[in-house]
Amino acid sequence: MHLSAQSSQGRGTWLVLAAAILWGTTGTAQALAPPGAQPASVGAVRLLFGGLILLVIALLRGALRRTGRWPLVTTLIAGASMAAYQMLFFAGVARTGVAVGTIVGIGSSPILAGVIGFLVRGERPGKTWAVATALSVTGCGLLITAGESIQIDPGGILLAIGAGAAYAVFTVVSKGLLQERDPQAVMAVTFNLGTILILPLILSIDLSWLLTPGGMAVAVHLGLITVGFAYSLFAQGLKLVPVATAATLTLAEPLTAGFLGVVVLGEKLTLAAAVGITLIFSGLAVLTTAYGNWRFRVFRVR
Repeated sequence: MHLSAQSSQGRGTWLVLAAAILWGTTGTAQALAPPGAQPASVGAVRLLFGGLILLVIALLRGALRRTGRWPLVTTLIAGASMAAYQMLFFAGVARTGVAVGTIVGIGSSPILAGVIGFLVRGERPGKTWAVATALSVTGCGLLITAGESIQIDPGGILLAIGAGAAYAVFTVVSKGLLQERDPQAVMAVTFNLGTILILPLILSIDLSWLLTPGGMAVAVHLGLITVGFAYSLFAQGLKLVPVATAATLTLAEPLTAGFLGVVVLGEKLTLAAAVGITLIFSGLAVLTTAYGNWRFRVFRVR
């Protein structure tokens, strides 16, 4: 691997990691939302507001004028996979609980992204990725057991895995769109397409909590920080690293969520949670250290 390529991938690694840290604030924001803000409505608002903010960013940067023609099928798959992720994720959380649904959804994505990235793009994750993913996914499993009451619903688990698969598809397809297009344009188009696809859901749910100052503050944070800013960083980083690596780096999201739960929400840190957080951090450190050293060859692309 050439030093210049290693440097680009190192920059991409930090961009994706920064995006995942911002995503990790979503759960805390939801916990601070006014009464009546159900998970499905929070997810819909995040997609709607975030898509609009990404569109504004793309228009201000002139990104949409530099894209050329969009491949119809690929673009539709990207938008549909983002919409499917929102639907499946919140349905899974509703059935099997926030902790299990979130960890299964996020934790299954790196493994599925590695498989799909290999089959579709020919990217071969190496031993470093495998070690990092194993450490992080094991850490996620320990976070599941850290809760006081765990509800395992087989249907909910399948929905959460489906969410992880949808996000993996979104990552792989977006990677292809990013090859010849501006990152802001790709995120703006796919998110707004996803919003259109779940518009019936948005029109059917109670959004009255948005009319309160606290509700509006949560919506602005979710749209501006966890989508507008975070997905701009993610798209730029995804352009520089393989999909499997990007998906594994997103496990910084539950790591951040766990940290904020203790510091901001006053949640107790159990031994299992502490070990889980340590393993996730170790897995992420393996990837970031590998990209910081030119002697590591994390992947091969045919």
